[in-house]
Amino acid sequence: MDRTKYLRNIPKVDEVLENKEVKPLLSRYPRWLVVDAIQNILETYRLKILSSDTSASAAENTPLDLSTALIEERIASYLKPHLRKVINATGVILHTNLGRSPLSRDALSNLREVASSYSNLEFDTLRGERGNRHDHLIPLLTKLTGAEYGLIVNNNAAAVFLALHTLASGREVVISRGELIEIGGSFRIPDVMKASGAKLVEVGTTNKTYLEDYQRVMSEHTALILKVHTSNYRILGFTAEVTLSELVALGKPQNIPLMNDLGSGSFFDLSRYGLTKEPTVRDAIQSGADVVTFSGDKLLGGPQAGIILGRKDLLTAMEKNPLMRALRVDKLTLSALESTLIACLDENRARDAIPTLRMLSLQAEEIEKMAFSLADLIRKDLSSFLQIEVKRSSSQVGGGALPLEDLPTWVVAITPLTMSVNQLEQKMRESDPPVIARISNDQILIDPRTLDEGEVNLVLDGLRNICHG
Repeated sequence: MDRTKYLRNIPKVDEVLENKEVKPLLSRYPRWLVVDAIQNILETYRLKILSSDTSASAAENTPLDLSTALIEERIASYLKPHLRKVINATGVILHTNLGRSPLSRDALSNLREVASSYSNLEFDTLRGERGNRHDHLIPLLTKLTGAEYGLIVNNNAAAVFLALHTLASGREVVISRGELIEIGGSFRIPDVMKASGAKLVEVGTTNKTYLEDYQRVMSEHTALILKVHTSNYRILGFTAEVTLSELVALGKPQNIPLMNDLGSGSFFDLSRYGLTKEPTVRDAIQSGADVVTFSGDKLLGGPQAGIILGRKDLLTAMEKNPLMRALRVDKLTLSALESTLIACLDENRARDAIPTLRMLSLQAEEIEKMAFSLADLIRKDLSSFLQIEVKRSSSQVGGGALPLEDLPTWVVAITPLTMSVNQLEQKMRESDPPVIARISNDQILIDPRTLDEGEVNLVLDGLRNICHG
């Protein structure tokens, strides 16, 4: 095919702008935005002409569309926020790619109020003088965990980094080889330690570490003992590890602090809901850990944050570290986290109010009812397009927490009758809002565990639009 004549017929941007139907757009939108939209349309058309599988007849039958409707559609796509709501139908509760924990209604309400006005972020209204932004949360954190003091930074990696930089820069930190974990994005504990200036001293082996391994390397150069909870993987079988209490007892006579990185961090014993028992933050504090770090947006169910708890003298030193200003959180994070912590004062309230805890504690029988209800709604409208089953499956905690946990669940399994499974999955992703599901055995699986109230109707509307569209 001779593409030259088709390429030659593509108009210049200035010519399009002079069109009497297009010209009024310049009074409604910035010129650069209109130009950008036109350039995008022209480039898309040019690439279509140049594609190797385009025949001459196809090019002739695909006229260039430069209607104001299409140009405005492109402009609207630029103006629409790129970060937006999606529906998590995967059954993965702490889905890192989907933003992990959704916030509670109380957190959203408090966040909205604080964000839309001035606040007492660093102002003491009683004394009429400057305050400390951490003072808003310290009473809650100490009440919930028994710790002396608390700090908030922007994520748990920052919490670990700040603690190591403050307490151990230029000195040795002792850690078991089996705890040198990698977290998301190839972010490794040894790399964090190196960046902080701490000198890594590995002890034991991958699967077995004993108390004498620690004793053998302790010296006047040791600044810290670091114990990392392997929240994102487990070593099973022929294993041995030293308990937190034993390490506390080892360091205390030599005045060497013990730091415990919990990673996910939980305020409640999740084994009450049939999950694997995880060490709680209070457990770590009561065991004598001098510094405890964990995430705010994992098992706690709050916003992204790194929480540091422990001895006041050690945390005060971290607070005075110049890096603290670079790692500190803003009023939005603090307001959402405060509401989450308030809910945690009552476990029953927390389970009902915090979406992450509600999803974790849902029992299979409850999800089964939700699955059958959704299946009936889909069958009622779309039985000629979709074949629907309800079947047993398993959900995942995700987010590097409880890695061996398979949560019993029920899913709605969809077999499309008028398109392929991959096509349906793509169209669901392209819906507004996007519905993110998973594919298994040539079926789309929708897990009601991770659907919030009201999202069932959005899933149904999305499927209707796809099938009838």
